[in-house]
Formats: sequence, structure tokens, C-alpha cells
Amino acid sequence: MTGIKTGSIEPTTAVAGETFRGYASYYADKFHGRKTSSGEVFDMNGFTAAHRTLPFGTKVKVTNIKNGKSVVVKINDRGPFKEERIIDLSKAAAESIDMVNDGIAEVEIEVIE
Repeated sequence: MTGIKTGSIEPTTAVAGETFRGYASYYADKFHGRKTSSGEVFDMNGFTAAHRTLPFGTKVKVTNIKNGKSVVVKINDRGPFKEERIIDLSKAAAESIDMVNDGIAEVEIEVIE
């Protein structure tokens, strides 16, 4: 496993085992049913996420630092569009790591495949 990278580091390739740390947010209702950047239809009840640079189809494990809960999501969209955030999760993914009430959470992202 490589070292944890923090801040605005944006990987352009997916290297299994590589980890990154930063802040996650989530998106839901307003985007539900719309096409994502990958061409898939966004389903807020699915386990997907938006990342600025990871290739579409990359699977990552996202762990909420505050509570240790994790979820695996597939990258199928681009974002987040706030510089201090590194990933936008679907609502279902955000709920599974208990971050919906806070809106954002510090997370660790590990590339799975």
C-alpha cells in the first residue's frame, strides 16, 4: 500500500491500494435521474460517486474518519466542484457511512479496482 495523500492531489489513474484523504460531500434529489458525465443515469439510491479525475468505473472504498464506517462505490461522474472536497457520494453511499446529517465528512479513499 502506498502512503496516504492529502489535500487537492488528483490522481488520473487508478492504482489498487492507493489511498487519499480529504473531505466528501454528497448529492441527491436535484440530480436524481439526470445523466452523469459517464453517460449513466444518476441514481441517488445506488452506490456511486463523482471524482474529478479517477477513471469512470473505478471502484473505491470510502471510509468516514469520524466513525470508521466504509462503503464501496463506483466512480461514474465528475465533481465535486468545491475545491476543498475530493469526492461526492450518492445519497445511499453517504447514508451508509452516516454523513448525511453533517453534509460533509473527512474520509479516506482507497482504490479497490
